[in-house]
Amino acid sequence: MVTAREPKQDRSRATRQRLLEATISSLAYQGWVATTVGVVAEKAGVSRGATQHHFPTREDLITAALDYMFDTRMDEARRESTGLPLGPARTEAVVQRIVEYYTGPMFKAALQVWTAAAADPEMRSRVLPLEDKFGRVAHRMAVEQLGADDRDPQTHRLVQATLDLARGLGLADVLSDDSRRRSEIVRAWAGVLDSSLKIHQGDIAAHRL
Repeated sequence: MVTAREPKQDRSRATRQRLLEATISSLAYQGWVATTVGVVAEKAGVSRGATQHHFPTREDLITAALDYMFDTRMDEARRESTGLPLGPARTEAVVQRIVEYYTGPMFKAALQVWTAAAADPEMRSRVLPLEDKFGRVAHRMAVEQLGADDRDPQTHRLVQATLDLARGLGLADVLSDDSRRRSEIVRAWAGVLDSSLKIHQGDIAAHRL
C-alpha cells in the first residue's frame, strides 16, 4: 500500500512545487495584479481545479509561495556557507550574498506582496507573521555566516544594519540597474562591518578576561 501511494504523493508534491515557482515568477515579472490563480495555473501547466485543490484561494497560493521562496533561499544559503572564504574576504562575500538576495527575483516577488498588503488588511494579517519569520531567520543566517557573537547588542545592531542596507539597495534596484553603485557600497560597508566586528569582538573578549 505504501509503495502504491508514493508515486501519487510525488506527483502531488511536484504539482505543488510548480505552482509555487510559477507564482514567484509571475509576481516578480508580471506583478501583483497579473498574478491570478488562472495565470499561475496556466504558467505551471496545471488545471485550475487542481490548483484550487492545493490552494483554495489566491491568498493561500501567494502566502505559500512566499514561504516556499524564503525556505528555498535559506537552504541555498546554508549550502553556500561551506564555500565562503576566510578573513576579510568572508565579510564582503557574506554582504554580497545578502545584497544579491534583496536584488533578485525572489525579493521583487515579495515586494509586490508587501506593497499590496499595505492596502489590504486580510493580506497584511497573513504577511506580517511571515515577515517576522523571514527577519529572524535571515538575521540568524547572517550571524552564522559572519561568525559573529550576536549575544552582544552592538553586534546585533551591526548585523541588522547590514540587512536593512541590503533591503534599501534592493528597493533602489527595482526601477533601474543600480549594480555599479551597489558594488561600491557593498565593498565599503563590508570594510566598515569587518573592522567594527573585529574591534567590538576584541573589546568583548578583553572585558570577559
